[in-house]
Amino acid sequence: MKGNSEIIDALNGLLAAELAAMDQYFIHAEMYADMGLNKLHERIAHEFDDEKGHAKQLIERILFLEGKPDIHTRTPVRIGQDVEEMLTNDLQLEYEVGDALKAAIALCERERDFQTRTVLMPLLTDTEQDHAYWLEQQLRLIKLVGRENYLTAQM
Repeated sequence: MKGNSEIIDALNGLLAAELAAMDQYFIHAEMYADMGLNKLHERIAHEFDDEKGHAKQLIERILFLEGKPDIHTRTPVRIGQDVEEMLTNDLQLEYEVGDALKAAIALCERERDFQTRTVLMPLLTDTEQDHAYWLEQQLRLIKLVGRENYLTAQM
């Protein structure tokens, strides 16, 4: 099915962000493992898998619309130097992905591509209600219990 080129471009923009999120989560997960922060490693490795699933869904939709998935372009990856910076960078990326998803969903509505909108809605739910919410919670916990207590709980 020949798709709208503007929607395919938006999907490729989302793909660039999801691939960057995959890369960032992968590196951060391995950094947490190296630090001995096993709970953080486990959760962020799970986030990596979620992002991989999102990228797969976007690739499938681009192909269905007879577009060409751009797997070479990435939004910037921001690697943190400590746990708080890593969580903050991951949260910022999730906010950016959420904004891009909302813009793509609005485009789909304008162009009356409701099936692509249906594909994107669960990604937005994951981004806002799972990923971003959990990251916000971790940063609040650091402020609430202190960095050392937080890190101890993550071992």
